[in-house]
Amino acid sequence: MATKHELLSDAAQRALRYLDDLDSRAVYPDDHAIRQLAELRKPLPDDPQPPAETLELLDRVGSPATVASTGGRYFGFVIGSSLPVTVAANWLAAAWGQNAGMRASSPISATLEDVALTWLVDLLGLPKGTGGGFVTGATMANFTALAAARRTLLLRAGWDGEEQGLFDAPPLRVVVGEEAHVSVLKAVAMLGLGRGRVLRVPVDGQGRIQPDAMPPLDDRTIVCLQAGNVNTGAFDPATDICPAAKQAGAWVHVDGAFGLWAAASPRHAHLMHGYADADSWATDAHKWLNVPYDSGLVFCRNAEHLRGAMAMSAAYLVTDQQREPSHFTPELSRRSRGVEVWAALRTLGRRGIADMIDRHIRHAQRFAEGLRHAGFDVLNDVALNQVLVSFGDDRTTRQVIAEVQREGTCWCGGTQWRGRAAMRISVSSWSTTEADVERSLDAMLRAARNVCDQSSSQADAYSF
Repeated sequence: MATKHELLSDAAQRALRYLDDLDSRAVYPDDHAIRQLAELRKPLPDDPQPPAETLELLDRVGSPATVASTGGRYFGFVIGSSLPVTVAANWLAAAWGQNAGMRASSPISATLEDVALTWLVDLLGLPKGTGGGFVTGATMANFTALAAARRTLLLRAGWDGEEQGLFDAPPLRVVVGEEAHVSVLKAVAMLGLGRGRVLRVPVDGQGRIQPDAMPPLDDRTIVCLQAGNVNTGAFDPATDICPAAKQAGAWVHVDGAFGLWAAASPRHAHLMHGYADADSWATDAHKWLNVPYDSGLVFCRNAEHLRGAMAMSAAYLVTDQQREPSHFTPELSRRSRGVEVWAALRTLGRRGIADMIDRHIRHAQRFAEGLRHAGFDVLNDVALNQVLVSFGDDRTTRQVIAEVQREGTCWCGGTQWRGRAAMRISVSSWSTTEADVERSLDAMLRAARNVCDQSSSQADAYSF
């Protein structure tokens, strides 16, 4: 039976070997690796099994079946990698085994959250005094922030939703752009605000809300803005919308799953102009900060609004006058996500974070330049880390996407944009280099040529 030292040393060596091999493997697992997963579908053993055998099976069968999203050539969705220091911090935090819900259950977790939140509020240009919490991701961050909005607006209308429920409560309106992310709509549904009752506002060609199409606002309205459209990277015009919303007494929430991090770059902070005037913000740390999953962040201008919606009390829950982590998130028991966030922030520093964001945006612009130069249609203004490209008609574009994915040099996903099929390139990994970009760009162009050549050959065959 392996000792804990042997087992953990073995795990570390396997993890390092996995990371070292990323550059030489296809980004997406091959059919053999997927079929091999059947080896895991066995009945639960009756007797204990050797831990070393369990780890060996997990590595032998599991590692080849992973998507190499922590490498430098994964551009599907907006999925960040994991900085080495955050992986190391994650291992240490797992060894600590802390419950981060209460200060009494983990003083170190609570302290790291305190420090990281202070840094984040400053880094992201949010108002002093902003409160926050560590959640699983932007979906839960949107949910948590909108719960604070719901409670605050109902209280202003004389209704305590937490005590009285939503039956017979004064109605609230939720206003979003037509390109609002599904996580916002999911949060609205979970909060009982009614997905079907959401008012959608027309957007422009980049997915930005058109301010002149906004409906009249009042003090029972929640306006949801988007900082970083998931397809184009575009930002809703906060400088036009926030002042009108504030004057009407409406609550403004920002879904900034990745775009909020633009504020950390002096070169791109202008994209965030006006967003500091919102009431709440949601973002992910596992996207552009490049920490391990699952790591989301919720912020609220008035910390008491967030605390009022999330706080819990019981005789056995020992609290003091300091910030209690569980009073700002839906969960009580949870892992210590603040460890990795703190480690990333301290290690990168203000300049390192800005450099990483700037580098990713340059990479995205290089992809756009290369694809456009080759004659393909880039569908968005590449102001952030997102690129949309069409390779012709929808059928051809989908074939190119499939060929890129099959060939394996890099991985990009497909999407629909303004009625057209498109390939979406999302640059989010700290480990992506200029060499990765050029190698991936060559693979994309090669795939496009192959598809076009096949189409020409088929057309010639049909002509006979």
